[in-house]
Amino acid sequence: MHALSLLSRLERLQEQLALRLAPLAALLTRAVLGHAFVLTGLGKLRNLERTSEFFASLGIPLPGAHAIGIGLLELVGGALLVLGFQTRSFAALLSATMLVALATADRGTLLEYLQLSGDPGFTQVVPLTFLVLLGWLFVNGAGRWSLDQRLASRTPDRA
Repeated sequence: MHALSLLSRLERLQEQLALRLAPLAALLTRAVLGHAFVLTGLGKLRNLERTSEFFASLGIPLPGAHAIGIGLLELVGGALLVLGFQTRSFAALLSATMLVALATADRGTLLEYLQLSGDPGFTQVVPLTFLVLLGWLFVNGAGRWSLDQRLASRTPDRA
């Protein structure tokens, strides 16, 4: 009985610690993921011709327009993720781009990962990793330390 009591107490302590760390977890997730999207967006915009050619090789229609649009979405969306502004909206939009990446550019790596037949690990399928983190942000929101939370606390409830 003593072991169960000790385990129960340990579980309560872990839950309390997790609650205290939740805002930090959301902030770090947003910061790391947002920064990565800012960099990939800048890369696409700085190399529009190469990005357009790559999109064309994948069979993506209007590759030039999509290169600009996706580059801007990643740049702006990434910056707004860092700030925690409209987090769920941009998590959803960026998730759509990751689904397209998984269906096109990273399809082979994803299939290799899913078949457990090759070297690629989870972290080598970058769009899948990003998709999981974006899903977490969509479900959990930006967290306490975000513009979303700050603005929500200033907005009166509409009854």
